[in-house]
Amino acid sequence: MAVSNEIEALTKAFSGFGVDEKSLISILGKWHPEQMKSFRKGTQFFIEDERLFERWVDRHVEQLKQEFLRFKSAVVLWTMHPWERDGRLIRDAMIHGQKSNNVLVEIACTRSSEELLGARRAYHSLFDRSIEEDIACTLNGAQRKLLVALVSSYRYEGPKFHEETAKSEAKILSTAIKNAGKKNPLEDEEVVRILSTRSKLHLKEVFKHYKEMSGRNIDEVLDAAINPGADENTKEGLTRIIVTRADVDLKVIKEEYHKQSGITLTERIEHIANGSFKDFLHVLLARGG
Repeated sequence: MAVSNEIEALTKAFSGFGVDEKSLISILGKWHPEQMKSFRKGTQFFIEDERLFERWVDRHVEQLKQEFLRFKSAVVLWTMHPWERDGRLIRDAMIHGQKSNNVLVEIACTRSSEELLGARRAYHSLFDRSIEEDIACTLNGAQRKLLVALVSSYRYEGPKFHEETAKSEAKILSTAIKNAGKKNPLEDEEVVRILSTRSKLHLKEVFKHYKEMSGRNIDEVLDAAINPGADENTKEGLTRIIVTRADVDLKVIKEEYHKQSGITLTERIEHIANGSFKDFLHVLLARGG
């Protein structure tokens, strides 16, 4: 089917004139980002606001969530510009409260500096306020300080780091965690500084040295501190990861998931999803190689 015919078919489906779910899955599953961009530019479902930001028309989002209920919002998320998608995911996480702090951390820590900046710009356009101010108003305590710092970050992404500095900062983390009975490590300004400003490569070295010093993985400690009630909605989490990382690093995620859980993501989808929702996740999973 020619791209113009595929756009016409999607436009018809998104207009509420009946959905051929198999065709929808086939078209969206094979389209590359440029084809998705052409669709957004050529239909009435998307607008450019006064900030020249491309976004879904809100009433269509709500309509499609009902129309594609069986897809668990995966279709709606997949067609969005990645920045808009992250902005809406962040907003939903804040509405759900502390149990979804992991979503905020996930987006802040897995996106590139430009992608995170884009999500912040999208949030401005979508909700007429900033991510930072909403986190500050919604959360409290130690988590608030770290999460505001994480979403505000614009990390260096080059290959250089200083080995001795990484060792020194691993000691700072180790000391803060040892004193956790007296003071939450996330209340320590040096801990927040390290976690929110250092490059990912630098942090990888810091965490390596921390493990050598303590015998523990830092993520176990931080997860308990940041997420006292983690997001338990497996379907939502699985959809979010597959939709947002399908064209980025899903192959690595699949390998790591298999290593840690003993089953493949494909098997996991078979256990928790069904129908068109399951088929769509499988198609997106296949994009990651």
